[in-house]
Parts: sequence; structure tokens; C-alpha cells
Amino acid sequence: MPKVLIADDHPIVRTGLKQIIADEPDINIIGEVSNGVEVLEFLMKNPCDLVLLDLAMPKRTGLDIISEIKQLQPHIGILVLSIYPEEQYAVRALRAGAAGYLTKASAPNELINAMHKVLSGGKYISASLAEILASEIDQHTPQHAHERLSDREYQVMLMLAAGKTVTEVAQELNLSVKTISTYRARILEKMNMKNNAQLTFYAVEKHLIE
Repeated sequence: MPKVLIADDHPIVRTGLKQIIADEPDINIIGEVSNGVEVLEFLMKNPCDLVLLDLAMPKRTGLDIISEIKQLQPHIGILVLSIYPEEQYAVRALRAGAAGYLTKASAPNELINAMHKVLSGGKYISASLAEILASEIDQHTPQHAHERLSDREYQVMLMLAAGKTVTEVAQELNLSVKTISTYRARILEKMNMKNNAQLTFYAVEKHLIE
């Protein structure tokens, strides 16, 4: 029977996921964890077939640990279940090694279908995500400025664009203020911008934030 790990820092979300999956007799939830470090620690000790992974967790974010999960257990399927819309993180999550991406606004039956798809060795791509991916690989589409950023730079850019201060970003990502300031400088240089207000305008215009 496929073994599933739930990784989300909100107890109510984990409880809801367990209730949804409980009706599936062929899926076995073997554990739940609340941060990125616990994900890796759990997988070092327990074989697993699928991880339901939230991207916004304490200590280590989802994007950081997707590739590490694949190194630890290469066969494992990773299905991202996130509050972030597909436009923000789906493509990067798939590039990192995830087999599917769902928002937490998805219907329960879509989650179950996605889990079965990933457990069977496939990838779960929604219709809207398929359009985003098609745009990504269209060679005639010029590269957007944010696509030049690394995953960490992109993450910091979105947080700054959403109005968070350098100090707030540092606290949330468990990094120093100096490190975030360095990231901010790199981001502004790569995107040819001068301040956070320009980042916010750009992110809203590209539908990266609301």
C-alpha cells in the first residue's frame, strides 16, 4: 500500500488532509510533519512513496527541500499543495523535482486524483498550469525579468514586493538581515530596478501577487 507523508505547518490543514484521504482504502498516511527539517529527518528513517508538501513552512521552505528529498529517496513522488497560485511557484517547483502542483483552493476530488496520478509514476498538471508551461517553453516568448532570478532570489523578491521589510523577510526565512539585503541588491540589479516599489508594481502587473 502506498505510503504518504503530510508536510504542512498548520495542524488544521493536516487534519483536513487526513480526513479527505481517509476514504481512500489504498493510501496509507504514515506520518505528518510541520517544517522542512522534519521532512528530511522523517524520510531518512522511513521509506515513503509520496510527500504532500506545503511550500511555505518554517526552517526550510518547500522549494529548498524538493531537490534534497529527491536525492534522499529518488523514487519518491512530491505533490506540492500550496496557498500560492500556480503563476507564482508551480513552474519552479516542477523544475526542482515535484511531480505535481495544486493550490489549497482545489477540490478534494482533484487532490485525490492528483495523488493517484503521482503514485502511478505520472505528473499531475492542471489545465491552467499546462498553459503556463506552454508559455514557458515557447521560444518566441521573451524571458521575463523575474525568470533570471534564482529560486531564493525569486522568493525574496515576492516577499519584498508584497510589502515585507528586509527584517521581516530575514525572520521568516531564518536568514540574517545582511543576507537578505544582499539578495535584495542582486534582485534589483538583475531586474534593472531601483526600489521595492518598482518590484511591487512589476509583481502586480505580472500577476505574481494580488
